[in-house]
Amino acid sequence: MKPEPRQLVLDLAHRSALGLEDFLVSASNQAAIDLIDGQLDWPNGAALVVGPRGAGKSHLANVWRMKTEAGLLSAPEADETLVLDAAQSGAVVIEDLDRGARDEATLFHLLNMARQGKTLALFTSSRAPGDLDIALPDLRSRIKALPMAVIAPPDEALLQAVLVKLFTDRQLTVEPGVISFMMMRMERSMAAANRIVAEIDKLGLAMRRKVTKQLVQQALEIMDNRPQES
Repeated sequence: MKPEPRQLVLDLAHRSALGLEDFLVSASNQAAIDLIDGQLDWPNGAALVVGPRGAGKSHLANVWRMKTEAGLLSAPEADETLVLDAAQSGAVVIEDLDRGARDEATLFHLLNMARQGKTLALFTSSRAPGDLDIALPDLRSRIKALPMAVIAPPDEALLQAVLVKLFTDRQLTVEPGVISFMMMRMERSMAAANRIVAEIDKLGLAMRRKVTKQLVQQALEIMDNRPQES
């Protein structure tokens, strides 16, 4: 009689997300975590976190928001009234600078408020400051001068842990060999991890099959062929 599959357990640090799901810590996001923890050392009261979509910027910003009771706004939607109202709490998160700013003058005013000690401001972007489309010279210069941390693409330990967590969230037990098989064949990104686990779950439910290497390969082939089907 074959033994029951073992659930893969990884020795990776966990960070409490203040009531949210645990934030997984690794070398790829440690600099961003250190930046968040060091808010009192931010020159002029503001900072910037940069990383690809799905890397955990919003999760980390939410950890900081819960800690500081900050307001939360998206740069493309943030007008003067919304920004000033959010800043009344003493801290504000402005996400998605890479998608453009609705009111650049107000964001510059927000940075002046932070410089004066009236608020803290945390910005997120999927592009580096020098690659942002900011028309207002003063704002562009000020954003470039912010202390910045980059969330790098996930290292192997973090991506393995994320895959295990995604399967666990869907109540799927996975053998260690399956995770290794996936790691060798998938794109190394958080977004890809979410997509492949969702596809595997859908296939597994439809076919009433356990998560095997064959099922993973089938899901990968479906994802590879999907763009040509449109």
